[in-house]
Amino acid sequence: MATWRVLVVDDDSAVREALAHLLASEGFELDQAENGYEALQLLREQPHPDVILLDLTMPVMSGWEFRQVQLADPELSKIPVIVMSAVDMSDVPASAKLAKPCDLRHLVDTVRVVANHHAGSTPDATSSWPC
Repeated sequence: MATWRVLVVDDDSAVREALAHLLASEGFELDQAENGYEALQLLREQPHPDVILLDLTMPVMSGWEFRQVQLADPELSKIPVIVMSAVDMSDVPASAKLAKPCDLRHLVDTVRVVANHHAGSTPDATSSWPC
């Protein structure tokens, strides 16, 4: 089985750490950022993740703002994003959308499906998985 790298972007350190612990226990490699600005810095300095798990409501740079910048960058726009939020996500293009709180098994399975799909092809940044 392939090892995928996931970037978890969430301003809530408890949520971020819990997600990182869960995904690491499932065999994923993890990077973490507390807002969209920090996530963009990581993306420009480190190897790209296979999937980004993104909260929307964050200070400094929100998930909406992050997606605008990411989609405008030809290199970064190819990285699939799973949006995970308690707010309306209908206007955010993403590979998948998960409502907080969500079932943890469903979250792990969604990350696997999106990572597998990305590894096999380049997904459209506006495609949607039925989550």
